[in-house]
Parts: sequence; structure tokens; C-alpha cells
Amino acid sequence: MQVYGVTGWKNSGKTGLMERLIAEFVARGLRVSSVKHAHHSVDIDQPGKDSHRHRNAGASEVILATAARYAIMHENRDGEPPLSDLLARLGPVDLVLVEGYKRDSHPKIEAHRHETAQPLIARDDPTIRAVAANCDVAVDRPVFDLNDTKAIADFILDDLGLNV
Repeated sequence: MQVYGVTGWKNSGKTGLMERLIAEFVARGLRVSSVKHAHHSVDIDQPGKDSHRHRNAGASEVILATAARYAIMHENRDGEPPLSDLLARLGPVDLVLVEGYKRDSHPKIEAHRHETAQPLIARDDPTIRAVAANCDVAVDRPVFDLNDTKAIADFILDDLGLNV
């Protein structure tokens, strides 16, 4: 299983790029999973529902299953798990795209939008292999147009040595 990240500051275009890359890789025949890091609390469960009651009773994990999908809710009572622990829980796929986790060691592409007025992370982070931007940027690695999904996907596959 290969892992590649999309990182950047808030409102830099990470999620849109992730969405386009997932669709592009799937269209090329790859099996893709994703991991999204959030800095705020997210709860897919509803107070009063059976699964919520199971969690409140102390269950470490609750699986909520339907005919269409299932979700595993794991209580992080000992703090946030490292990315490697989460990746180990995924089923086998060709590629896992990771949004966020900017300080982890996997290879990444940085999404950058002029409107955010944020500095490039790539200048101080060797794990960022390229930048996808909506403006001109001066950096010592490849720079792609933020909306050139095909070229970005080609770069990622080449960087990982995946021949598709």
C-alpha cells in the first residue's frame, strides 16, 4: 500500500485537490482510500441513538453498519493515534491519499492558494515533493497549476513508482 499526502494551510485547496485526485486515480483503475485529519472534534453519531448509547456505556469501538456502508467509531481515550496506526487499520488498496498530517514523514504535495496569504510550507519541509498552486511560487521543487489534476496525478504516480 502506497501513501501520499496533500497538505497546506486552511482554505488552500486541499480538499478539492483530494477529491479530484481520488476521482482521477479511480478512473485510472486504482483502488484508493483516504485519511482526513481534522483539528476539531467530529462526531458522526447522534445522542440518543443506540450506537451513541453503546459508546456512552464505555465501548471502546462501535461499528455502525447498514447495507450501504459501515463506520467504526473508536474512542481515543489515550489521545490521538499516530497516522501509522490508522493506516494499519485500512483494507488493502493501491494508494492511500492523506489530507493533513503535515508533520508526518510520508511524501506530500502542498496545495497553495494566493488568497490565503500563508507562507509555503515546502520551503522548510523536505517531505513536500511538489507544490500545486493557483499563483506563481518560487520553490526548489516542481510546481503545478492547482487545477491540473492529471499532471499532479502523473507526478504522484511517478514519485511513488506506480506504473498505471
